[in-house]
Amino acid sequence: MAVLDTFSLEGRTALVTGATRGLGRAFARAIAEAGGDVVIHGRDAQAGEEVRAEVESLGRTAHVVLGELTSRESVDAVVAESLARAGSIDILVNNAGACVHRPALEVTDDEWAQVIDTNLTALWRVSQAVGAHMVERRTGSIVNVGSISGMIVNRPQWQPAYNASKAAVHQLTKSLAAEWAPSGVRVNAVAPGYVKTDMAPVDEPQFQRFWIEDAPQQRYAVPDEISPAVVFLASDAASFMTGSVLVIDGGYTVF
Repeated sequence: MAVLDTFSLEGRTALVTGATRGLGRAFARAIAEAGGDVVIHGRDAQAGEEVRAEVESLGRTAHVVLGELTSRESVDAVVAESLARAGSIDILVNNAGACVHRPALEVTDDEWAQVIDTNLTALWRVSQAVGAHMVERRTGSIVNVGSISGMIVNRPQWQPAYNASKAAVHQLTKSLAAEWAPSGVRVNAVAPGYVKTDMAPVDEPQFQRFWIEDAPQQRYAVPDEISPAVVFLASDAASFMTGSVLVIDGGYTVF
């Protein structure tokens, strides 16, 4: 097989959570460009249809599955509908996320729960539900979206719940990778740095000094710069990789 052919996702279907905007939307497009079909998960029906149109314009099949990931029942419903629509799931991209910028002494129980439930517990439940399908088929690739916030403490804003959730995602990635490798299922993660999305106000002046000037490349990324790494980890090009957390941060964490 030619080296570039190992990056192809032709004949595979990916479920991407939180795929109606930001990073998730870019991931869905990139998977389609690599030849894969996509199950687009989100909560916004109109945005879901927009992403579907983007995927289908690339000649791929797309399904939109709407639903919350806030309970075991809702996760099971989303995964069941995804399997019913697509037939199988070869790739899972756990992208749905939330963040609260607030000092630790001001974080409420509801805010803590919102972030942990979205970033960690939902990811765990979706991984468990889809992982059972993959383990039974003895094939599959899971790509979790972690963050450099799981490795450092961001500044000048404080976000203890987000940081804790992403550190847990990194360790859960390793745990699932170790457990499911004998069943042919790979589990890896990407850890992006500062990326321009709705959730990251990278253009705000108060963050310029710390988020941009402290990075060796002295800039932020756009979602399309993270997408190729997701395709890589999902594809056979990464066939000997599992349990890895791939940092994509413009060099931010080297200092």
